Amino acid sequence: MKENKKLKILLAAPRGFCAGVDRAIEIVKKCIDKYGAPIYVRHEIVHNKHVVESLKKIGAIFVEELNEIKDKTRPVVFSAHGVPKAVPLEAKNLKMEYIDATCPLVSKVHREAENLNKNGVHVLLIGHKNHPEVIGTMGQLPKDGIDLIENVEDVKKYENKNNKQLAFVTQTTLSVDDTKEIIELLKKKFPNINEPKKEDICYATTNRQAAVKKIAKECEMFFVIGSINSSNSARLVEVAVNSGCSDSMLIHSDSGIPYDKIANCNTIGISSGASAPEVLVKNFINNLKKKFTIKIEEIEIIKENVIFKIPGKLN
Repeated sequence: MKENKKLKILLAAPRGFCAGVDRAIEIVKKCIDKYGAPIYVRHEIVHNKHVVESLKKIGAIFVEELNEIKDKTRPVVFSAHGVPKAVPLEAKNLKMEYIDATCPLVSKVHREAENLNKNGVHVLLIGHKNHPEVIGTMGQLPKDGIDLIENVEDVKKYENKNNKQLAFVTQTTLSVDDTKEIIELLKKKFPNINEPKKEDICYATTNRQAAVKKIAKECEMFFVIGSINSSNSARLVEVAVNSGCSDSMLIHSDSGIPYDKIANCNTIGISSGASAPEVLVKNFINNLKKKFTIKIEEIEIIKENVIFKIPGKLN
């Protein structure tokens, strides 16, 4: 019998669930414990199909808008990405009980933007159009109080028409390096622009990107376990490419594993997005074990011990 090819796996750490995702999932579970099933969740609680399906099984019903909710006597949870101000107002008008699972680090950006707006400052949000977090942050302010900057081109085109004091905030799940380039250009073009006291890109995004950066150049292929619509997972793939592993890809289902290409590798790298459960990483490695003789080396760059509290009314 032919011996399986040897394959070394460099496993990035930290990876997977962050404190905001842990908290959001826990909120949905505790809601079901407290109020019974069904409870409603506005938008995918986190961008991961596996997580959404497992919560559906215990009684969560996912909707995109509150008007889709048939039984308004049931509670609704707002997703970790945050919601525009109009959404809790709508829930109040419908006399619905709501629980906000917005990540505290996203809420911090909301408060920053609000405070700037109250002080007459015009806000520029660095982020990706149509991402729920961006929709939520933009929806904290009047339309004429905030503009979206997606890339360097947007900075070049941007005009401060009303000659107002400017400030920028950022989506929490962006690429640290891409954002750096946009921020440098903003500061060059508008030297008096205000910046956040503390960086908006969250600790988990930063740590996961740094862990990928550290190992990508030693890998012939790099795999990020995560969903297609997960912003932070997509950024990890970009970071791997930019850090020296040109053959990097997102794995969102077992059917997408390119065994033939992996067979040509000696070393591959693996990480996972902040909304991907560790079981998906284990499944991926178990699938590889069926075809290769695996040696795993975990490279941990920092220990994470962040925990976010659950809203008091659920305890």
